[in-house]
Amino acid sequence: MASVAPPVGRRAHARVRRDGAAGGGFLAKAAAVTAGLTAVGAVLGLVRDQIMAGYFGAGAGTDAFLVAWTVPEFASTLLIEDAMALIMVPAFSRALARRSGALSEDPVHALVRGTLPRIVLALGIAAVVLIVAAPLLVAALAPGLPDPALAVDCTRLTGTCVLSFSLVGYCSAALRAHGRFLPPAAIYVAYNVGIIGTILVLRAPWGVRSAAAGVAVGGVLMVLVQAPSLLRELRAPRQRGPAAPLPASTGEGRVLALGLVAPVVVFSLCRQSQTLIERFLASPLPAGAISHLNYAQKVAQMPMILSLMLCTVSFPVVARALAAGDPEAARRRVERDLLLAAVVVLVGSSTVIATAPRIVELLFERGEFTGADTSATAAVMRVYALGLLGQTMVGALVRCYFSAARPLWYPAAAMAAGLATTAAAGVPGAHYWGAVGIAAANALGITLTAVLLLRGAHRQAVPIHVGRLGEGLLRLSTAGAWATGAAWLCQLAIGPAVLAVAVAGLVVVGVFLLFIACAAKAPEIPPLPSSAFRRTPHARRHRAAPPAAEAAPVEAAPVGGDVPLDHGHH
Repeated sequence: MASVAPPVGRRAHARVRRDGAAGGGFLAKAAAVTAGLTAVGAVLGLVRDQIMAGYFGAGAGTDAFLVAWTVPEFASTLLIEDAMALIMVPAFSRALARRSGALSEDPVHALVRGTLPRIVLALGIAAVVLIVAAPLLVAALAPGLPDPALAVDCTRLTGTCVLSFSLVGYCSAALRAHGRFLPPAAIYVAYNVGIIGTILVLRAPWGVRSAAAGVAVGGVLMVLVQAPSLLRELRAPRQRGPAAPLPASTGEGRVLALGLVAPVVVFSLCRQSQTLIERFLASPLPAGAISHLNYAQKVAQMPMILSLMLCTVSFPVVARALAAGDPEAARRRVERDLLLAAVVVLVGSSTVIATAPRIVELLFERGEFTGADTSATAAVMRVYALGLLGQTMVGALVRCYFSAARPLWYPAAAMAAGLATTAAAGVPGAHYWGAVGIAAANALGITLTAVLLLRGAHRQAVPIHVGRLGEGLLRLSTAGAWATGAAWLCQLAIGPAVLAVAVAGLVVVGVFLLFIACAAKAPEIPPLPSSAFRRTPHARRHRAAPPAAEAAPVEAAPVGGDVPLDHGHH
């Protein structure tokens, strides 16, 4: 990416000095704000699931809603987190780089006029088609569902999110490119508030349909959280200055070109299709199987969300190093982040495996959610946790592949191989072991994808040392196995669920700290502050004039979360 021309004027010079001096502080604030908003969104999501478990239990009605829930899950991955961000953030960044030197039409306004109407029209039509074809979709997703009519009603309500989520993702990409990160980071807070509020208001007359209506309300709130900030940015007067030279191939007309977006879209679709396969295989099982899979997955994925948040915070450092032509600095940063993320996710997965029944009892066992549901959900959750390291590695490694100027097809092929493995292993797994077998197939498929991405990473823009990193991950996994066993033994003699989970978590952390401190050839795990906040040599050399990649970093959002900080214009 070309360098941005220096801004002119007293205010612009003051901002350059402020930005250049606050590089480390920016990442520190990014980590704090991201952690805070991720925690708030995760807590609200947990409250949402607790309300649904208490009001609706884990039966045929909840299964019907969760089939309809597939639509927002797919839409959020494709339109908010992965594809839209990876396509539109670079486009807006290039338009902003040309903005100061443009003599006539504002490149940012031209980009909005050239892309937003097309996206709204295409996805608005897709939403209408989805609503009309809801019976066919339900029959395809879950042919053995006990109450397909209820699932159709819920699908028609959740289908509205195809349009609203496209606006959410577009606004998020535009705001990040403008350096505004706080409104995009708050969208999942608004989303869960909308779902919770709608359930509380409409539960009596509508039943589980109130949750589907909450998805529609939450999508609207996500747009409203961001729209005022984006409108202010688009209406702000642009500063004149020398034009920033950019490659001739970066015109807005190619933003939505099929060859550029297809690899990202295919990867995102394959990644989210694991959920489709799970629910398809679980639909003929006894009522509640889909619900048990859903509750187990939501809780088990919490450590993964936290670990990927760390990678998101430091990803601008990698982008700046690549833009500066320093792949070695990017490699060191990525390898440290992968090992640090592995520690975080293995600590969480060890705690989940050791105390799964206690966690489910603590979170969900009330109202219509019975002790039998707790046992079934805990068994599934333990198996899901076996694939968390693979999930984290896929989410972190794919950033190395998609940081190139042109997205690569290899991640999509690796994800397709993992998806095929999940489907092939899931058929006998569901037949012999039910929901637990489906969860095992999921863990197997995503682990295969992670291995393929790791094997091919040394040939990409960030040349990772695969052997050394693989050895470190293997040693950390061994520590995780010891930590799981120790935590399981310790929690057996403790009665209260809260105390049992807390003690198990402390034991797991203690085992990992002991391993990292004492084990022979333990992988180098840098402490969190230096790992998250270290700046690249390029950034230190250019404190007074950060490059375009620093001024408007290109980054992908994590699973279930968003991006760091409000770095707004003044």
